[in-house]
Amino acid sequence: MNLSIIIPLFNEEESLPELSEWITRVVEANNLTYEVIMVDDGSTDNSWQVVEHIAAKNQYFKGIRFQRNYGKSAALNEGFLAAQGDVVITMDADLQDSPDEIPALYNMIAEDGYDLVSGWKKKRYDNALTKNLPSKVYNGVSRKISGIPLHDFNCGLKSYRKKVVKSIEVYGEMHRYIPVIAKWAGFKKIGEKVVEHRPRKYGVTKFGWERFLNGFLDLTTITFVSRFSKRPMHFFGMYGTLFFFIGSVIFVYLIIAKIVDVDFALTNRPSFYIALVAMILGMQLFLTGFLAEMISRNSSERNNYLVEDKIGLR
Repeated sequence: MNLSIIIPLFNEEESLPELSEWITRVVEANNLTYEVIMVDDGSTDNSWQVVEHIAAKNQYFKGIRFQRNYGKSAALNEGFLAAQGDVVITMDADLQDSPDEIPALYNMIAEDGYDLVSGWKKKRYDNALTKNLPSKVYNGVSRKISGIPLHDFNCGLKSYRKKVVKSIEVYGEMHRYIPVIAKWAGFKKIGEKVVEHRPRKYGVTKFGWERFLNGFLDLTTITFVSRFSKRPMHFFGMYGTLFFFIGSVIFVYLIIAKIVDVDFALTNRPSFYIALVAMILGMQLFLTGFLAEMISRNSSERNNYLVEDKIGLR
């Protein structure tokens, strides 16, 4: 199978018939064998009934329905598990992502050899103050921390090589950082394509201001887990040693000053308490790293690695 298209949705009953017809026209015009997996994230309207109707008319459309709302990351993860296509494309269900972008995104994976291609909605129709400005700040910080030169990390329109989606796990609200997760899993060829952003035709947006705060917290989590999950002592031990060293140096200085000048009021100095706090914090960080290292060494996944290829071995 050439292509799997995964569409997470929540209360999008109005847009689904038009979206399904549009996708069908595009993929059939390009002679692609395909499947479309619609993941209903606990909709409270008639979205699932619409999905059932679409699947009854077209055998290439499939559906997954959550019992309750788990979030976009959970919907994408279930779609990734079910996908069978050599190339996997994700897109939103609200018609703001154009299915006309599918052939180009497919070719960038199948022919140009990219592992992952992220859409960039260069011209947007969202509110400039409540969405565009925070989005620019959010993407700028994400680029700086991750080192991935993408302009739009949160664009729902992305394409993947099959091995990418089968090698990563998306949970919580980590869908914003799939390129980061893929990079830390060892997939280095990450590209970007300018895509059309269409005005919302039906319904209302499902995202609020809290997604930006959650996004930065998620990026911190991904960066830490990706770099230090198998060696937590390298993080906690390094900073623990640094704080303890700083505290010790200050403390030694104060002791010497006390020896030189017996009238030197040791405990009346702010530096005394700074040294004390630094040493205690250093010991706590070091012990945290030691305990995390013990837990990591007993993890069932401590020696799980992604292998690209083998020669002469099964």
